[in-house]
Amino acid sequence: MKKDQILSSILLFFLLFTAFITTMADSQASQPSNESKVHIVYTEQPKDQEPEEYHIKTLTSVLGSEEAAKEALIYSYKHAASGFSAKLTAEQVSELSKQPGVLQVVPSQTVQLHTRRV
Repeated sequence: MKKDQILSSILLFFLLFTAFITTMADSQASQPSNESKVHIVYTEQPKDQEPEEYHIKTLTSVLGSEEAAKEALIYSYKHAASGFSAKLTAEQVSELSKQPGVLQVVPSQTVQLHTRRV
């Protein structure tokens, strides 16, 4: 790939990522505390640890066991951003948001891209 293509791909990713974040509604307030929903958890880049290991450790601190953390973990993001997606209750989201290294926790939401055919 040429340098311009790589930069274009990175720019497109960040534009789509920004569109995704800005279109998400804050559904946490209406979510019952015992109902698990998928959330995206953005974390600091781990130092001296593999990303997935760091993500499981962060989840374990809230869920109480490594087994529960591994069960809740859906995907571990390692390249363009550091973080993971997991099934969490509103109470778990609140506790996880307070953990060191956690930057943001947002509900996962599917969005439709609006395209125009030329």
